[in-house]
Amino acid sequence: MIFPLLRDIIRSPVTEVILHLKKSPGLSVKELCALMDMSYMGVKQHCMDLEKKGYLDTWRRPKAQGRPEKLYRLTTKLDPLFPKASEEMLIDILKNAERIFGQTAPEKLIYAFFQSKADAYQVRLAEEPELENKVLVLARLRSADGCMSVAEVAAGGGIRLVDYHCPWAALARKYPLIAEIECDLMERLLECSVERAVEENSGLKRVIYRIRR
Repeated sequence: MIFPLLRDIIRSPVTEVILHLKKSPGLSVKELCALMDMSYMGVKQHCMDLEKKGYLDTWRRPKAQGRPEKLYRLTTKLDPLFPKASEEMLIDILKNAERIFGQTAPEKLIYAFFQSKADAYQVRLAEEPELENKVLVLARLRSADGCMSVAEVAAGGGIRLVDYHCPWAALARKYPLIAEIECDLMERLLECSVERAVEENSGLKRVIYRIRR
């Protein structure tokens, strides 16, 4: 639930504009002013800035008299801010798959998921002949999936890929084979040996993949 966290940490008119618009089919600047107790020009400027960046669009609402009223509404570009299906829901789905299709069903589904992701990665990695570039591209692709991955030069000149976040942590705790699957698929993608290690400090965990040529 990214947006509630951001709202707690960063109290700003922009977050309030987004929240009010999310809970409506569209609002005028005047209506936003009433909700936010803020000046017309202040709210309008925030709306115009968000519109320029593609986060809001506009439409016209007819009025009984006079010109139609301009309303702002959110675009799908802001969807990543708001909650989606949780890992708990995914775990429940896998439990039901096991109940209906047998004990190995969750493992098969998990492997199929990561294999499809690896296939998508492979299309992009195939364009890079050098191992160093492949690791850099893989780090970017994994970061886009929420892993916050960084490609680093390790001591002694080796290469490693470090994940600073696991977007499917609860799933991995329930199904530890995910760690093995990810490492195996990474070896196939990079066409070399990959050693996986986990470092934990003060509750913060990072996963290090050491790339062996």
